[in-house]
Amino acid sequence: MTAWYVVCGVVALLLLVYLFVAMLKPEAFQ
Repeated sequence: MTAWYVVCGVVALLLLVYLFVAMLKPEAFQ
């Protein structure tokens, strides 16, 4: 069960980083 927490945590961090970069550099995603 612990592995699921690790996977969910990594996915959440990746989403946060993606949103952060999207806010800083919106032109990079167009």
